[in-house]
Amino acid sequence: MRLNNLGIVRTRIERPDPADVAELSKYGVATIHEAMGRVGLMRPYIRPVYTGAKLCGPAVTVLLQPGDNWMLHVAAEQVQDGDVLVAGCTTESEDGFFGELLATSLTARGCRGLVIDGGVRDVADLEKMDFPVFSRAINAKGTVKATIGSVNVPVVVANALVNPGDVVVADVDGVVVVPGELVARVAEASRTREENEEAKRQKFREGVLGLDIYGMREPLAAAGLEYVED
Repeated sequence: MRLNNLGIVRTRIERPDPADVAELSKYGVATIHEAMGRVGLMRPYIRPVYTGAKLCGPAVTVLLQPGDNWMLHVAAEQVQDGDVLVAGCTTESEDGFFGELLATSLTARGCRGLVIDGGVRDVADLEKMDFPVFSRAINAKGTVKATIGSVNVPVVVANALVNPGDVVVADVDGVVVVPGELVARVAEASRTREENEEAKRQKFREGVLGLDIYGMREPLAAAGLEYVED
């Protein structure tokens, strides 16, 4: 009987409809996060390694050991076109798990990018390749290949639970995780939110104040806010 999920590679995962993923990709992380009820965000220390990086795709998950990138090579075999690699670690580590060579391998598999709660390097090359990466750190320190982890098991990445097949969306505002079974509904909720915000945006352009758009005056008065002319 296993005492943990180390040493497992699940070769079959359920991915959402690519059309639903494409629809979700039209919206930013902030919109999706709000549309889901303000859930699903990774911690804000996960940042794009170069300006303009963004990604959206079903997650192939990786559980790494600190200072060891062996399982990223194992995970590359499981990537299908359109997937995103999402890597957590058994404990905090900022070593440079990932660089240009692995990005080249993943690109050949159709991978759309990487989110990793660890370090990466070769950032200039990643930008030239237009391979989007969101990471905990940029670190030239290399890693070994000595200790097994797992692929396509649930992982916690920057405090967010990611299951294989969940859709991960990342842009300059952060990284959000959408459960695979909710992708179509979240895309629809995001569209509705965008339309609602555009209506408000037009009012702001016309000079209407947020105090009136959001009906804030009465609750502010009830809370004791007082306007005083000195």
